[in-house]
Amino acid sequence: MGRLDEKVVIVTGAASGIGAATARRVALEGAATVLADIDVEGARRLAHEISDAGGSALAVEADLADPVSVRAMVATTVERFGGLDVLHNNAADTRLAARQDLAVAEADPDVWDRTMTVNLRGTMLAIQAALPHLVARGGGSIINTSSAAGLSGDLRNPAYGASKAAVISLTRYVATQAGKDGVRCNAIAPGLIVTDASRGSAQGSMHDMMLRHHLTPRLGRPEDVAALVVFLASDESGFITGQTLSVDGGLLAHQPYYADLRSM
Repeated sequence: MGRLDEKVVIVTGAASGIGAATARRVALEGAATVLADIDVEGARRLAHEISDAGGSALAVEADLADPVSVRAMVATTVERFGGLDVLHNNAADTRLAARQDLAVAEADPDVWDRTMTVNLRGTMLAIQAALPHLVARGGGSIINTSSAAGLSGDLRNPAYGASKAAVISLTRYVATQAGKDGVRCNAIAPGLIVTDASRGSAQGSMHDMMLRHHLTPRLGRPEDVAALVVFLASDESGFITGQTLSVDGGLLAHQPYYADLRSM
C-alpha cells in the first residue's frame, strides 16, 4: 500500500529538478500523477519512465502565464482520472532569476512583471482552477513551492524573492478561505537544492562556502523536497494547514556568525 493510493496529483514544473523528483516519488506512493510543464517533451519522457516502472502518469503541457492553459491542465486531469486530490504548485520562472533579476536599483520592470506573472499569478490561477474539484472530492491538499529567498534578503534576485514571499502569504489566505471545505494549503521553502540547473553554481569554492552555512553535512537534493510533498499530500498531515515548512538544512535557523565561529 502506498501513502497516496487512489489519489490524483498534479505536479507543475514536473519535467526537471524538484518537480521531476516529486513526480517520481508521488507515483511511487501510488498516486495517479499528472506531470505538467511548459517543456511537455521533458514531461512526456518522465511520464513514460514512470509508466514503464508500473506507475500511473500523464504528461500535460501547461504555461502558467496563460489562464486558458492552466484551466485546461486541470480539466484534462479531471477528465482522465475522474477528479483531483492534490495540487503541487512547483513551477517557477528560474531563468530570469539566473540572468536578469538584478538588484532593485537596476531592476527591469518587465523582468519583475514576468517573474510575478509566472511565480505568483500562475500559482493563483492553478489554485483557482483546482479548488472546485478539490472541494468536490470532499477536500484535498494544495502544496506551494516558495523558497528560502522569500524568507530573507540577498544581494540578488529581488523579484524572485518577492514573488516567493507573496506565495507564502497566498498560501495562508487559501488555507483560511478553503479550510472549512476540507482543503489544506501549505508552502515549502527550499534552500539550496542541487539540481542539474543549479549544479554549476554549487561547485568548488561556492559549494564549500554554502556548506559552511548549513547545519547539515551536505547540501539539499530534490528528493528532500519530494519527501515533504508526499507527507503534505497524504492524510498523515491532515491537521497541518497554513504553514510554511523549510527544507534548507538549517540554512536560516542559526545566527549569521555561525560559520565564522566554527572556523575560529
